[in-house]
Amino acid sequence: MMKRLLFISIFFTLVFNCTYNEQPEFLGLENIKVINSNLKSITLKADALFINPNDVGGVLKTDELKVYINETEVATIVSDEFKVPSKKDFKIPLVVAVATDSIIDKKSLGGLLGSLISQNLKVHYKGVIKYKVLGYSSTYKVNDTQDLKIKL
Repeated sequence: MMKRLLFISIFFTLVFNCTYNEQPEFLGLENIKVINSNLKSITLKADALFINPNDVGGVLKTDELKVYINETEVATIVSDEFKVPSKKDFKIPLVVAVATDSIIDKKSLGGLLGSLISQNLKVHYKGVIKYKVLGYSSTYKVNDTQDLKIKL
């Protein structure tokens, strides 16, 4: 009986002293850049920044995040679930390789050629990142655009 009472009191102490009622805060994307480019593909990288004030972690998933180059959808970022650390600032690397021929659209061929000649691309990340913890889930909207220089 004493062990059971001790176990129950420890359980409730842990449950009520742990904070898990706030979702991690999404601060935005940073370090959007071209990490590799050649005539066949362009590899882009961005860091999604978060702060988790909770004592518990959770998981983040990025399977509904689209990448647009010069207003043409070129890729969807799909990643494994990312484990969220407790009580910590953290970032998720978002890396995607885009085939240069997927950027070519007959309607925007002139815009693409102009971009390649000037070596500028308008990169737009748009979609959601999903967060799950203890049966609770929420989403973070991502809508960030940046002009990048490329070297082919």
